[in-house]
Amino acid sequence: MALHGTVEELAWESAFFGIRSAIVRLHPEAPALNVADFTGWSRLQVKLPASHTHTLDALQQFGFQLVEGEIDLSLAVSVQGCDPHAEVANVDDIPVLRQMASETFVQSRFRAPWYPADASGRFYAQWIENAVKDVFDHQCLLFRREGGEIAGFVSLRQLNEHEARIGLLAGRGMGEKLMQAASHWARQRQLTQVRVATQLGNTVALKRYIQSGANVESTALWLYR
Repeated sequence: MALHGTVEELAWESAFFGIRSAIVRLHPEAPALNVADFTGWSRLQVKLPASHTHTLDALQQFGFQLVEGEIDLSLAVSVQGCDPHAEVANVDDIPVLRQMASETFVQSRFRAPWYPADASGRFYAQWIENAVKDVFDHQCLLFRREGGEIAGFVSLRQLNEHEARIGLLAGRGMGEKLMQAASHWARQRQLTQVRVATQLGNTVALKRYIQSGANVESTALWLYR
């Protein structure tokens, strides 16, 4: 089976990881791809709908290997709901948030042997710092314990006039409050859906999202070459 698509450089990831990276955007009406299109890249990524098994076979013939499965969910935002009184993170919170993110998100698709052992932690530490600074994600909300230390956080990005997406969510025992905070954030902006993705193997997160009312919308596979 022929592969049709385009190869696009991932400039930010290339600079951050020091690995020349690109993503393959598959599209049936795009030109056919061949081995020459894949040479010169240290890391090639492709995100494939899990149901596209024939394309999976073709990618594997080109040397792509399965790295991770992903589940995307969507939560309908009710017109009324509770306000859990989350706090907006500020720059003074960044060092602690970076540490929490680096310790929480150690298993991701940015893992060995494809990336250095510390890559995942560094990537998500930078992600949460960027969210506090309104870079990519628009805001980071958090909750504190009685002593003032951060108990959990969630980052959010408005996608369009109807939807928001959760970027990162972390905090032991804080899942319900963090999901309520995400819904309230979306409700304040008159949005109707909150989207969130998680790894196929992260059953704890998957259960939390479903318990909060989210429904599975799609599944995908990440492959690298």
